[in-house]
Amino acid sequence: MTRTRFRTIALGLVVAPLALGLAACGKKDEPTAGATSGAPIAKIAAPAGKSWADTIEKTAEGGYRMGNPNAPIKLVEYGALSCSHCALFAQQSFEPLRDDYVASGRVSYELRYFMLNALDIPASLLAECGSTEAVIPLSEQFWAWQPKMFENMQAASKERLAQIDALPKEKQLAAISEVAGMTDFFASRGIARDQAAACLADTTKAKALADQTQKASEQFNVTGTPTFIINGNNVGSMEWDKLEPKLKEAGAR
Repeated sequence: MTRTRFRTIALGLVVAPLALGLAACGKKDEPTAGATSGAPIAKIAAPAGKSWADTIEKTAEGGYRMGNPNAPIKLVEYGALSCSHCALFAQQSFEPLRDDYVASGRVSYELRYFMLNALDIPASLLAECGSTEAVIPLSEQFWAWQPKMFENMQAASKERLAQIDALPKEKQLAAISEVAGMTDFFASRGIARDQAAACLADTTKAKALADQTQKASEQFNVTGTPTFIINGNNVGSMEWDKLEPKLKEAGAR
């Protein structure tokens, strides 16, 4: 499916003042002003019987935070499940970020979904369809599986894509999910097909995802993914080898 068609479907599905598809995967954002450096911070122990890496909560901003909710270093990733640069970052970063930084109690990691195109809407709705604790692990697994999604889309016939365009709006997300293979992917990970159908039909959540994207653009000047925010400052879009030194500079050392 072309980007133009993605954009047409996305704008038709979600009523919001948002030009989905104009943002880019891997686009370099201008960092915002503000210090992200600090003195070394000692490790902070988790409550007895708990691990910070296993502590996942939904935030008031609509994201999913892993780690110490009071961590002195707060890392936010604006990521898109359709973004190949986000998939690369996930591959590079997830284990050291979780095991070396989040587990120390010094850093919390929050994932906030950013809608690049119409693939991101059903993917995000399905990733959020289960338990709160499952959202980040499912996102990491989805990014690893992502190349298969693109293969499925490339294999779809023009006739099938035209049929999706012609469907009633409330049925288009489920159709995209089927063609892309998302429904089967999440079904194999505990999201039953009837449960998935209900989540894909939730237009209130779909609009909330669009609103979250719009707010990121306005509040943090997010224009591409992945974009990282450290303690409220946009530090730009980068791979793990560039982000890790920024966490250390902020005090995680």
